[in-house]
Amino acid sequence: MTTQQFCDTIVSFAGGGNMATALIQGLIRSGFQGGNIRLFEPDASRAQALHQQFGIVTAPSNTATLNGSRVLVLAVKPGIIGAVLREVAPHLSRDTLVISIAAGITLASLTNVLPPRQPVIRAMPNTPALIQAGVTVLCPGDHVNEEQRLLGETLLKTVGDVRTVSDESVMDAVTALSGSGPAYVYLILEALSDGGVACGLPRDMATWLALHTVQGAARLVQETGQHPGVLKNQVTSPGGTTIAALKVLEEAGMRGTLMRAVEAAWRRSRELSGPSSGH
Repeated sequence: MTTQQFCDTIVSFAGGGNMATALIQGLIRSGFQGGNIRLFEPDASRAQALHQQFGIVTAPSNTATLNGSRVLVLAVKPGIIGAVLREVAPHLSRDTLVISIAAGITLASLTNVLPPRQPVIRAMPNTPALIQAGVTVLCPGDHVNEEQRLLGETLLKTVGDVRTVSDESVMDAVTALSGSGPAYVYLILEALSDGGVACGLPRDMATWLALHTVQGAARLVQETGQHPGVLKNQVTSPGGTTIAALKVLEEAGMRGTLMRAVEAAWRRSRELSGPSSGH
């Protein structure tokens, strides 16, 4: 698929929340014209704001977005995805690629409501997509052909890095680690800033130091390819300040607490297993 062919694709969105906004922004930055992006968002003020910001076409219903659409992105909460699927199913073209970014909703749950052999991709992006720094893992269903898989990957790459998996069983773990993960990092950043303030730093300096320390540490892992434990040891001098701090963190069970937090999110994602769920 050429860049021009991609940008000429008509993409519809069911839902206009943060992730839909991120994807719309990514498409526009990639060269899409607003007229090729259609949206139904029940909050009229939000729909109008997105229209004014990006020049997209807003519609009075989900079904009204579908005529000629090559991709439908389901960007709604898991609790209402069943109703949206039942609404759009009778109006979908057989060749329309459906991409769901709803946490926990399985491919089987989607295909059970959609027409037979409808091409479906399950994907899990995260909120740094809002600044094109997201990470997305996608899993194609059985009826997605190679061209449609590439289309889905290309669309999601407009907001960050993408990996494709064939084993859907990993998707709940992806949701728990990267989908929910930004919240864990924000909590850590806030705590580090509070610690700096407790030691006498002004709040703006404490937050600046926390932010750039986390950002720089993550970048060092990425660019050196070294294990985080190796880099941690390089910072830790015998009898120094870092080992004193690490001893407190280990005694408090920080490592185990973070692992249990990811596991809790993983279990919750598995509970959100079908579009009829009211969670």
